[in-house]
Amino acid sequence: MTTIVKAASAAEFLSFVPRMLGYVPTNSAVLIPFQGTRTLGAMRIDLPAAADTDAAAATYVGLVCRIEAADALAVVVFTDERFDGGLAPAAALAEGIRERADASGLRVVDLLCRASDGWASYLDADTPPGGRPLPEILGADASPAALADIPFAGGDQWTGAALPAVDLAEKERVGHALQAIRVAIEGFGSTAAGPKRIDPRGLEAACLLDDLPALFEEALQWNPEMLDPFDAALLLWCLERPATRDVALVQWCDDIDRGDEAMAAQLRWEAGEPYPAEVAQRMWGEGPQPSAERLRGALEVTRRVAAAAPRAARPGPLAVCAWLSWALGRSTHAEWFVREAAEIDPTHGLTGIVQAMVRSGHLPEWAFARTDVWRPEDAMDAAG
Repeated sequence: MTTIVKAASAAEFLSFVPRMLGYVPTNSAVLIPFQGTRTLGAMRIDLPAAADTDAAAATYVGLVCRIEAADALAVVVFTDERFDGGLAPAAALAEGIRERADASGLRVVDLLCRASDGWASYLDADTPPGGRPLPEILGADASPAALADIPFAGGDQWTGAALPAVDLAEKERVGHALQAIRVAIEGFGSTAAGPKRIDPRGLEAACLLDDLPALFEEALQWNPEMLDPFDAALLLWCLERPATRDVALVQWCDDIDRGDEAMAAQLRWEAGEPYPAEVAQRMWGEGPQPSAERLRGALEVTRRVAAAAPRAARPGPLAVCAWLSWALGRSTHAEWFVREAAEIDPTHGLTGIVQAMVRSGHLPEWAFARTDVWRPEDAMDAAG
């Protein structure tokens, strides 16, 4: 989001960055694009290996250059390394960023380092050996004038990636509901004891598949803490299947009308027409900026569904959680979800797609669109 902060000092600015992100980064570089004196959000990237410093500096500045409104940047390095009486850690990376920013016509607001034993500006020639004391930042962190309206940050970049806690009883209810829906969809099966009975609740849930866009739209209004097991199981069934899953993702980006269009396009594809370009483009992060509110709502519901799903059925919702996180600019969270999905099914299609996008540093187009309400929080898991 666009934020105006009148930081009186570099220490106060360092205090502000974790609040802007919502967490305290570890072993990361945080890029903060500016338009004039306004920040245009922040992007966190893992610190590179020493051998990759030059390539990483070029990548960082390149990311900022993709933001149309950006004319300047600040960079903050958060590292567990120490000054130990010498130069600031990651000094070569900071110098590479400065040189490439100058070459690209970007003004450098500041280049800062917060190490485990001190802090400094890489641009400050008067920094004492060993850096400045960390309590200067802690004192600024309590400054009510500049930061009172921004919540204090806790945790690190991984906080919030885990699935919610779900007890065994809820998992069993969802598992039974999923089986009942499968039987209802597939029709009467047969066993040694004779035909299976179709659970009326499974049949009722399966009937909702006649209008998938209506189901996906309703799911955004569900309370994740109080999911009906048949609702959760029906959404789980949809997210296991690429055709219905892709309709959900396109619709959750935009609205029910786009869901109707995506559903019609999928049906045409199943009838032999080319794969719908509008669906493929959205999945790769192309097109207009989606509604972050809708994506966040879908992510919370899907996280709960994944947590309650039988293990064998989890890769579908986990991959959807990964894609939604990536679409929101939370690539670190996306990496966590794809790892969990790949442990269960290393060949899962969407899992592999999201994993490839995250590890290559590919971000959706809308991450760089000019906006006052949406910015990526995490550029990539690794500066690739």
